[in-house]
Amino acid sequence: MKRLLITGAAGGLGRVMRQRLAPIAPTLRLADIAPIDDARPNEEFIQCDLADAAAVDAMVAGCDGIVHLGGISVETPFEPILQANILGLYNLYEAARAHGQPRIVFASSNHTVGFYRQTDRLGPECTFRPDSLYGVSKVFGEALARMYFEKFGQESALVRIGSCTAQPENHRMLGSWFSQGDFAALIEAVFRAPHLGCPVIWGASANTQGWWDNSHLAWLGWQARDNAEDHRAEIDARVPLPAPDAPVMVYQGGVFTQYPIYKKD
Repeated sequence: MKRLLITGAAGGLGRVMRQRLAPIAPTLRLADIAPIDDARPNEEFIQCDLADAAAVDAMVAGCDGIVHLGGISVETPFEPILQANILGLYNLYEAARAHGQPRIVFASSNHTVGFYRQTDRLGPECTFRPDSLYGVSKVFGEALARMYFEKFGQESALVRIGSCTAQPENHRMLGSWFSQGDFAALIEAVFRAPHLGCPVIWGASANTQGWWDNSHLAWLGWQARDNAEDHRAEIDARVPLPAPDAPVMVYQGGVFTQYPIYKKD
């Protein structure tokens, strides 16, 4: 791979992946609606609004792989979600189709299944139970990626990211944590695989208290190595334990299950 595109590169996770994925390709193309002013010699920056089809087409041109972290990553009124996560993703897949169908890592979300309980253990074929408009947008994204695969052969990894932070920060993350190292290793495996298809991948580390089953991925050559359980004592000492019936302790989507439908001001 000569050029890897990372969208959402100005965000917290995007900044981490810039460093961790640098060995994958000689050139990293960084894209975001926000400016990036610290591009390194191996990086090129394109400022892009995902809702602008022409800008997205130019962003994708010349890239051999795409790590799509861009878009809205929290619950908001529907209008920005519609523009970034729905129209923006359609623009990305159309641009990929026009430019040789580079393989895509699509950052989906655990919020596609947020209304399952933390006592449930889920495989990749479970029914969607989104907990928010944000979660609904990721359900759309997975369906769009699947259609482009079935219709055009566009390969994508649909990674339902749990909580991708430097270390787990609370008791819910003992089940949902996805270490940054495990995510980077997964991305490398996705681009290394001779054939990918369009698999659903649970974006989680090898957590003792985990809720998601990735046993269907043995063929990919990737296995999560980190475990949130290693941080339990520190979390117990630092973070008050929520009530047993609090959404953050009951549902896989945590507090997203109790958010209202936000309205645009």
